[in-house]
Amino acid sequence: MEKKTIGIIGGMGPLATADLFRKIVTNTAAATDQEHLHILIDNNTAIPDRTRALLEGGEDPFPELLKSARRLENAGAECLVMPCNAAHGYWERLAEAARVPVLSMIELTVRALEQAGIGCAGLLAVTGTVRMGLYDRVCRQHGITLLAPDEEGQRAVMDMIYHGVKAGAAQYDTARVCAAVERMAARGAQTVVLGCTELPVAVELYRLPFRGVDATLELARGAIRFAGGKLREG
Repeated sequence: MEKKTIGIIGGMGPLATADLFRKIVTNTAAATDQEHLHILIDNNTAIPDRTRALLEGGEDPFPELLKSARRLENAGAECLVMPCNAAHGYWERLAEAARVPVLSMIELTVRALEQAGIGCAGLLAVTGTVRMGLYDRVCRQHGITLLAPDEEGQRAVMDMIYHGVKAGAAQYDTARVCAAVERMAARGAQTVVLGCTELPVAVELYRLPFRGVDATLELARGAIRFAGGKLREG
């Protein structure tokens, strides 16, 4: 099978973009440089904030998303991925406008939940992703119950994302986020979905005591499969 070139619409934010690139590389079974996949990255930090746009009528991110898609297509990308869950509020528009397939991080993540036999999961994500129901709709289609944090928990998640990871804070008190996860577990969540691409970065950076289902990792695996690469086992 001939390998395809992956185009990453990045910049939402830069660390999350780097995390996806690293996970594609580390999850590809390759013994030489030449066995890895060709990856193009457009780290477009001009893309407006997705939560502000979805919930507060902020500047529309779609024009910049489309600019990134066109730059990547023109450079030879044969599929596109967006390492930003909230940006999937614009996934359908982008998939219609793009000249190449646009993989859905959300669909890939929910399929991973289904394959793992998860019937109930908690969602950790920015408020735009939560309130727009970007995961809820797909989870319902797969028969999975999805729990959102309570109001205090959601505020804690947002603070860690924006004032922790996005702000470049090397240290952050994660006690409120951990408590929110414990409360979701008490309500029946078997695991949590790391439904913001800053969250896997936070898990590693702040040594959080939970792992959950990493949406960035599922997108990386989906991109490897689509592009004709081999997944590393284990």
